Amino acid sequence: MNTLEKTNHTVHYLQYVNRIYKRILDEVDVGVHAVDETGKTIIYNKKMMQMESMDLQDVIDKNLLEVFMFKDDQSSTLVKAIQEGKETSNVKQTYFNNKGREITTINNTIPIYSDKKLQGAVEIANDVTKLERLIKGNMNKASTRYTFEKIIGNSPAIQEVIESAKRATRTSSYVLIVGDTGTGKELFAQSIHNGSGRLTAPFISQNCAALPDNLIESLLFGTKRGAFTGAIDTPGLFEQANGGTLLLDEINSLNLNLQAKLLRVLQEKTIRRIGDTRDTPVDVRVIANMNEDPIDAIANNRMRKDLYYRLGVVTIFVPPLKERKEDIPLLVQNFIKKYNELFQMNVKGLSDEVKQSFFEYDWMGNVRELEHIIEAAMNIMIDEEWIMYSHLPYQYRSKMQMKERMIPLSTVDHFIKENSELAIPLKHQMELFEKSYIDHILTKNNFNVSKTAQLLGLSRQSLQYRMKKLNINGK
Repeated sequence: MNTLEKTNHTVHYLQYVNRIYKRILDEVDVGVHAVDETGKTIIYNKKMMQMESMDLQDVIDKNLLEVFMFKDDQSSTLVKAIQEGKETSNVKQTYFNNKGREITTINNTIPIYSDKKLQGAVEIANDVTKLERLIKGNMNKASTRYTFEKIIGNSPAIQEVIESAKRATRTSSYVLIVGDTGTGKELFAQSIHNGSGRLTAPFISQNCAALPDNLIESLLFGTKRGAFTGAIDTPGLFEQANGGTLLLDEINSLNLNLQAKLLRVLQEKTIRRIGDTRDTPVDVRVIANMNEDPIDAIANNRMRKDLYYRLGVVTIFVPPLKERKEDIPLLVQNFIKKYNELFQMNVKGLSDEVKQSFFEYDWMGNVRELEHIIEAAMNIMIDEEWIMYSHLPYQYRSKMQMKERMIPLSTVDHFIKENSELAIPLKHQMELFEKSYIDHILTKNNFNVSKTAQLLGLSRQSLQYRMKKLNINGK
């Protein structure tokens, strides 16, 4: 074989190898992006095109920074590799393509050397854009705005809880916060994080009831590539919160199997991604919230007893608003100030009638409901300076009217005294009272079933069922 033939053979062989090489790059299920020492793209595979919604001609032979935009607090891991010559692994990066579309990837970036001279860098990327959007919808990362100083209330009930929560900042023990919906459980969780030594580390909040079981498991523990169709190497919330705090809201909504897996993580302080065979150590303080008494949750098989004992090392019970009504004026003042600034208004406060009704109301939605009522009232005000009863939302006024129609406790006491000489069983006593009360309201409304049902808060069919069951004559 002469020199020319050898040269042609070498060229054809290199072309063959290049085709195989390109085919392999386009078949792998990860993005591959390589640049030379100047930052110009020299390799850009099919998966990377799909991840970044770009065509080959948009990127190849062009400088990386001319095509992609990066957030102010981030720089390209590829550019960093060719500038500093350092290898990075499992770095999350969020950036934008030339159409302004946001992309989030987990990258492994390797500088390429030849004869000890830096020739460029290659990046292997996994797309987590969809997962990141989903997490952002249910997660609040490193955005802890609340401290103990921002928790409003001077009542003994709330001050006692604040003091208990402050003591929890001194350690890294797990915390269980129990309270009705709207009492401000997350405020306490953020305050504990901000008052602890983990202040500068991540704070991640996840509502366990917001997602289906299979997805919440992936979010919590992460996934290994190939674990299921479309699965990629993705860190879970435990890994993302490493060194910091993970808040699990509505922990009692997790199914019992997931609770068992969570318990193992809390005990072993390691996680295993779905589909993986190795454990990864994690240093995470878990704070869990629930909106029911944990004893009731255990009794009704909604919470594992062993998980409760593990989480409840420190248990904080946040009181409902009805148990700290002396804080209502201070809360109202704060909410009015907030919405005055937001709506550019000058509302001074509540009328005497509204003040009185607020102290009589039961506040089943707690502080959150109070804030919503103030916001709703100020939305319909024009130039008024005082929130009047007519400004309050219809739902609130309707509940107050229903409360006014309720039979007084003194009447109930009288009824019991008149009908309890023979110690009638509770069930029969309740039926007797129900029959007497329905009959009384029917009589007052001239036996108009529809009107009586409306006053009792029942449907017409439900009232007719009770009348038949209790043998009440509707004439």
